[in-house]
Amino acid sequence: MVIAIVLLSLIIDQAIKLYIATHFALGESREVFSWFWICYIENNGMAFGIEWFSKLALTLFRLLAVGLLGWYAHVLIHKPETKTGFLATIAFIIAGALGNIIDCVFYGKLFGYAGWFYGRVVDMFYFPLIHNSAGEVIFFRPVFNFADSCITCAVAVILLFYMKELNKSERMNG
Repeated sequence: MVIAIVLLSLIIDQAIKLYIATHFALGESREVFSWFWICYIENNGMAFGIEWFSKLALTLFRLLAVGLLGWYAHVLIHKPETKTGFLATIAFIIAGALGNIIDCVFYGKLFGYAGWFYGRVVDMFYFPLIHNSAGEVIFFRPVFNFADSCITCAVAVILLFYMKELNKSERMNG
């Protein structure tokens, strides 16, 4: 199940990103609904464009984190008391992280703007939900991608429904 979730999520993520990167000009936006736009941007850093580390350090950190999450999923799979839903959330986090790692590792070389490990993450989903009286977006400004959604939704599900499971697995491993 974990491998299926990771592979399917990666296929969806990369298909969307490759379509956007090959059919939109960088910075191009198209309105789908007043509350939903497709906006092609490239993110050089972490979430919300934050750049705390060098690009190579960030990519290597992401690879290490995915390796640790993969090991954690492997441990959970072999524990009969692990809930399937909890394992699925871990798989979605792994998939989301891998989706963004693929961009960082390969897209710079694939699209010819940087070397290996120095690519930018393709983002496209924009939901300008609330505007002020001047028409400026005051909520929700970030532009994100499918991989980001996998991570965010999985973390939200863990926080809402699987905190006991997370705490139990921490006690078993710690």
